[in-house]
Amino acid sequence: MSAPRNRWLILLAVMLAFTPIVIDMTILHIAVPSLTMALDASGTEILWIIDIYPLLMAGLLVPMGTLSDRVGHRRMLLWGLLVFLVASIAAAFAPNAAMLIGARALLALGASMVVPNVLAIIRRTFEDPRERGIALGLWGTIGAAGSALGPLTGGLLLEHFWWGSVFLINVPVMLIVWPLAYAVLPRSRPSGAGSWSIGQALLLIAGLIASVYAIKSGFKPDQARHVTALSLGAGIVLLALFVRQQLRAATPMLDLSLFSRPAIVVGTIMALVVTGALAGAELTVAQELQFVVGRTPLEAGLFMMPLVIASAIGGPLAGYAVSLFGLRWVATLSLLAAAAGLAGLGFSDFHNPGFGVVALMAVLGLSLSIGLTASSIAIMSSAPADKAGAAGALEGTGYEMGAGLGITFFGVLLATSYSAALRLPEALAGTLPASAGHSIGETMLAARDLGADGAPLMEAARLAFTSAHSTVLLSAAGLVAAMAFAVMLALRHYRDPSAAPAH
Repeated sequence: MSAPRNRWLILLAVMLAFTPIVIDMTILHIAVPSLTMALDASGTEILWIIDIYPLLMAGLLVPMGTLSDRVGHRRMLLWGLLVFLVASIAAAFAPNAAMLIGARALLALGASMVVPNVLAIIRRTFEDPRERGIALGLWGTIGAAGSALGPLTGGLLLEHFWWGSVFLINVPVMLIVWPLAYAVLPRSRPSGAGSWSIGQALLLIAGLIASVYAIKSGFKPDQARHVTALSLGAGIVLLALFVRQQLRAATPMLDLSLFSRPAIVVGTIMALVVTGALAGAELTVAQELQFVVGRTPLEAGLFMMPLVIASAIGGPLAGYAVSLFGLRWVATLSLLAAAAGLAGLGFSDFHNPGFGVVALMAVLGLSLSIGLTASSIAIMSSAPADKAGAAGALEGTGYEMGAGLGITFFGVLLATSYSAALRLPEALAGTLPASAGHSIGETMLAARDLGADGAPLMEAARLAFTSAHSTVLLSAAGLVAAMAFAVMLALRHYRDPSAAPAH
């Protein structure tokens, strides 16, 4: 199949379609204080508002990616954009935390219809390995820079508008992107064979969500252990039944032979671990800058700009780096550099950041962008063209599960460390609600209700959060460093596919 003449315009269309979806993964990180105050949301509600989006997407991406191979990537992407548009409007005007969680779930449905098809269309449009590497590098730039742009976009909007504006901004973007995608995306015949079983899809979704819920609840010290155990058991059984079905089916929903390719396995795990660590770090830094340092949402977003700029540079560099040094060394060294950046930020003073913090943010953005884009190049180059949607869904699942679990794990770690470090003023002992020590947001709500008498409580909260913030960033650094060594070992016999066309 010859490459379309307008292939770079097609790339522009799918990258624009992907931009609001990836920004939505992190745009709420900067809005946590505003949401907490406006909706009187608890710490648990805030975590669900943020991570229902990536966690539900994690369960939907594989079924939607495989369905797209059967019904057409263009059709699925266009319908997904429409669902995302409707959900954005619902989220913007949600009257309470429960409604906002529901709207975020609908956003996840729309996004899961788009993400696998972005990668699949790139895979099918760019047959030349060198051009595909450039295209995936540019896509990686959108992924890395878009995640980092989320806090800045949220800060700009919250500086002038109410919290709902972080969702309403998607409306004009979609009104531009949808007609462009409709006009330029190729009307290719679906390549996937066989039928798509709704039963298999529901089995996978239920298994993933039950397993993820068990992991989430297992992190919480006050959760009933029998609920966690039952949920985990149900998730494992459902996933085992799904795998059994796939191995027996003549036309499986997910071709498990994809996991025989080292790049796909390592890339998926790498995406899960790295995005989890990054999501937890971003959420922590955003709260530190606003609750502790006293920056406005816009100032906090601008603080992230070195990460954004470096991420934009890293994507295009990844393809060249892999061709020169090989996937194994590029992935390993980029992860080690990211771990060093996270550790350095864990020891930094954000009140007086100086050039050192700027440099660490840039190192973090550059290294993560190069590493994750390199893994994407390897995954999509290893996948056959007729399974491009499924391969893209696997990669996306790693990103979404990583982000959701990262927010949960590091959110609970942050809350636990914060509660342990918080020293309530003696004068207020016995007068505060029990929830006041659960998170810095709930402590600040209690301090606000006290009026002028709440100043000592605010100061105690800031001191406790600074200590907890260091714990989270250093833990994230350790996790990413461990992943670097795992990648180096796992790919020791791997030969890079970028030098030759994928078969």
